Amino acid sequence: MAAASDILASVITPSRGDRPRALAQAGRSLDAAVARAVAQGRVRPGQVQWLVGFDGVKGLRPEVDTPATFVDFPRSGNFGNRIRDSLIKLAAGSRLLFLDDDNALTDNALTSFLGHMDAEMVIARIDVSRAFDIPLLPRPGNAQDAVRQGNIDPLCLCLSRELVTGPGRGWSGEGGYESDFLNIRRYFRRARSWVILEDVVGVYDAGRGLDPEGMNERQKGKPAKK
Repeated sequence: MAAASDILASVITPSRGDRPRALAQAGRSLDAAVARAVAQGRVRPGQVQWLVGFDGVKGLRPEVDTPATFVDFPRSGNFGNRIRDSLIKLAAGSRLLFLDDDNALTDNALTSFLGHMDAEMVIARIDVSRAFDIPLLPRPGNAQDAVRQGNIDPLCLCLSRELVTGPGRGWSGEGGYESDFLNIRRYFRRARSWVILEDVVGVYDAGRGLDPEGMNERQKGKPAKK
């Protein structure tokens, strides 16, 4: 296993603890992305870590190949915002990715993201066809167009830890459900460099329906697409 100083990327996952099947799928998607990145020389084995924080429960720990740390936090609610901030403080990687427990990475995600280490903020596209009436986010356009409400998700991002923990001031829970966008907008405004990719790096709602008891209100209200 790589030393903490040798970790290149930390993948941040807040979990409510009621989506064990979806969380396991998310972990498998990360394993596949790591395997491809290793095969293509982007990282060495052990240079990617997975940080999972459970909200007020002792969640099931899926078996994965990627070095993983699971933390049972006191109940906080607020859409996992406090857990994201706490996991960021634990992250050893110079790059941060965000993988919610009902999403998945594509197998090219790390290869795509880590090809742009010179940019503090990398924005790529994600498949949102399982949740919305459009295929991909962000919609076509430049980085300024991408960073607007309803057009971007943390799954789209690879950020330098220096940006997030320095001028980005961690992950704020102010704004509740809208915190994702407010944090992303702050990072974008304070980043010294950014790049937007056409590559699809994730699948939003990939785990939808795997754990019926763990579906959120939006997922319950809209049937999944075929």
